Amino acid sequence: MNNKKEPALLQVLGLGTAILLVAGNMIGSGVFKKITPMSAELMDGSLILWAWAVAGLITMLGAFSFASLATTTKEAGGQFQYFKNVFGDFFGFIYGWSFFAVISTASIASIAYVFAQSFGNLLGIPPILEAYSSYSIGGVIFPFQNASIKLIAISTLILLTLFNIRGVERGGWLSNIITGAKILGILLLIVLGFSYTGHGTESSAATHIANAEQAGELLRISAFFTAMLGAFWAYDGWVNITNMASEFKDPTKNIPRAIIIGTALTMFLYVMVNYAYLQVLAPADFAKLSTQEGSIAAVEVAGIAMGPIGVTLISVLIMISTFGATQASMMSAARVYYQMSKEGYFFKPFLHVHKRFHTPHISLIGQMIWACLLVISGTFDQLTDMLIFAAFIFYGLGAAAVIRLKITGKLQFTFGYPVVPLLFILFCSVIVANAVYTRPLESLTGMGLITLGIPLYLYFKVRNQ
Repeated sequence: MNNKKEPALLQVLGLGTAILLVAGNMIGSGVFKKITPMSAELMDGSLILWAWAVAGLITMLGAFSFASLATTTKEAGGQFQYFKNVFGDFFGFIYGWSFFAVISTASIASIAYVFAQSFGNLLGIPPILEAYSSYSIGGVIFPFQNASIKLIAISTLILLTLFNIRGVERGGWLSNIITGAKILGILLLIVLGFSYTGHGTESSAATHIANAEQAGELLRISAFFTAMLGAFWAYDGWVNITNMASEFKDPTKNIPRAIIIGTALTMFLYVMVNYAYLQVLAPADFAKLSTQEGSIAAVEVAGIAMGPIGVTLISVLIMISTFGATQASMMSAARVYYQMSKEGYFFKPFLHVHKRFHTPHISLIGQMIWACLLVISGTFDQLTDMLIFAAFIFYGLGAAAVIRLKITGKLQFTFGYPVVPLLFILFCSVIVANAVYTRPLESLTGMGLITLGIPLYLYFKVRNQ
């Protein structure tokens, strides 16, 4: 289905941009707010830090596995390309459809929603359509709830789509600047926490002692993995760089390096900043915040450590961070649908490349429309739990692809084979099973959207004959 008259994507991005795009895709909203639901689940500072560290180590196992896969192709499409090449067209399509229906667009919608919350809180945007906020579809979807926030999120998605259409170099340049600002902001939070001389540390220690008798209950594997769902949401996005392989110089070398370096850098920042949070507030305090609508952990910490100016600075940082993560995710994800369409496994218009800007503009627009619908339809936590469930099914499949390629002699270089991919498959299986057990509605919704891809695959297969 390759149309030779179509303009090509430009191979213009380097290793530095690749590393910052990995970090930029990962550092969004989770690092600033996910300690609150994790505290509510664990109520112990040491366990919270272990949850971040273990989630980071599991993520690194995935990064090593997918770094191996990234050496096998220079084409765009990331996991769609890997699964198609290793397991066949059906698995490639099901991943690509799931990426569009749940994994990527739900992530984009969620991050844009948090940006809108921060923007609205900082500027005091008044609520709208409150009279219709209780209206629901099936008692699950409340389209007019938080309507002003949803309108800001949708406007942001439209603005970034228009920006990304105007060129990949512009998008890479913007992502580099914003990611640099995000890293500096997180370092500021780390310094604030480590230098705080109030009573936060004593409070944290008291909470730890008070909950010592509950340790047996808290250390249950299910509770620990449930808490890690928040951390995994914050870590998610490390693999997105593979979607843009055809727009990087020497992709089979630079993309594996970028995945490992960017993921390791982000893991270090996450563990350190959460340790800093716990120097200011106790887990019980963060757990209480999880029940307060619109509260964000990093903002509360900055307010205690610096006062009103700290609240303003961190609110601006969160806006910058979530805006940048939305930008990075939108830029990379659209290449999957473009590549699928190019190979005949998605809607034909998605293969078009803008004649002037050499970007997959129809893919960007289609992605934006679906993400806007998800913003209207679901809450932040519902969306993130749904996409984590779906994402880890395919992360595990990626590690299985490494094993299959190695066994058949089609993969020369692997990181830590066979221990790394086998461990990652094991962890992915536990995470998916636990997500089904603890978040059945979100998991079943995600599975339902994935299953919808089967008749679509049959349609595209017939169309290609």
